[in-house]
Amino acid sequence: MIKSGKAPIPVLILLLIGITAISFSSIFVKWSEAPVSVQAMYRLFMTAFMMLPFVWRKAPEINQITPKQLGLLFLSGFMLALHFLLWMGSLRYTSVASSTLILALEPVFVMLGAYIWFKERTSLSALVGVAIAFMGIFLLMGASRVSGSDASFTGDMMSLLGTAAVAVHMLLGQSLMSRMSSLVYSWMVFLSAAMCLGVYNMALGIPVTGYPAKEWGIFLLLAIVPTVFGHLLFNWMMRFSSASVVSMSVLGEPVGASLLAFILLHETMNAWQFAGGFFVMCGLIWFLRYKQPHSEPAPPIRESVPQL
Repeated sequence: MIKSGKAPIPVLILLLIGITAISFSSIFVKWSEAPVSVQAMYRLFMTAFMMLPFVWRKAPEINQITPKQLGLLFLSGFMLALHFLLWMGSLRYTSVASSTLILALEPVFVMLGAYIWFKERTSLSALVGVAIAFMGIFLLMGASRVSGSDASFTGDMMSLLGTAAVAVHMLLGQSLMSRMSSLVYSWMVFLSAAMCLGVYNMALGIPVTGYPAKEWGIFLLLAIVPTVFGHLLFNWMMRFSSASVVSMSVLGEPVGASLLAFILLHETMNAWQFAGGFFVMCGLIWFLRYKQPHSEPAPPIRESVPQL
């Protein structure tokens, strides 16, 4: 991907801001009683609306988007909508810790997608990390089955499928943002995703009005905190940093979200969940340490996990 220079703010600070912001996402979803498809729709519509004053100046760039790029933008938006629908829905069934730990597999799914579509090879060492991470996922999901909690297992599966969806969205974004600004890309994708969710709500007869002020406040918080200061910030960072560095934000979200869930929602982890989470995090750290483009030297391990 084409980089456009040095970020005006140190990347580490941007990562910490983004991780803190996205860690609140699952908390807001848990606090809301509205259907997750409605939460996600308003989250994206409100974000797209707030971006309008900045996107307005990019009208010439938008006019130059080709039909093929428009199709890929819509596909990226559809996959983002599917991700929100599945991942936010998973929080109705499973814990914040389990859901966000599974979501942390995003860079692994990105690697698998890059291999399938772009024939991008990875090292054997990185695959060892993948194996360790999936061992942790099996422990998490196995713990749900052993405990007899079918709901938790369903939630874990939804999070896993949602992670695969967002990986496709990320791969499309890496390709498209080499040809357009992150602002235009993000606005077009957020709007496309919101429209997809709007169609979904109408098709299923899910009400989109009549919610109390508390719910509208949560919709707004979802738009401002995890979307603008999370997803939008990470999209912008991809102009200055490699996708592997930005993907390391997934290491911080399970930690931040689990701590917030413990403090605000009084959620705890049992021994099996803790063991599974430990293997997931160790596997991801290993994977991100060795998953580097062949043309770039692997960075020191201390540069890979500063946000933890």
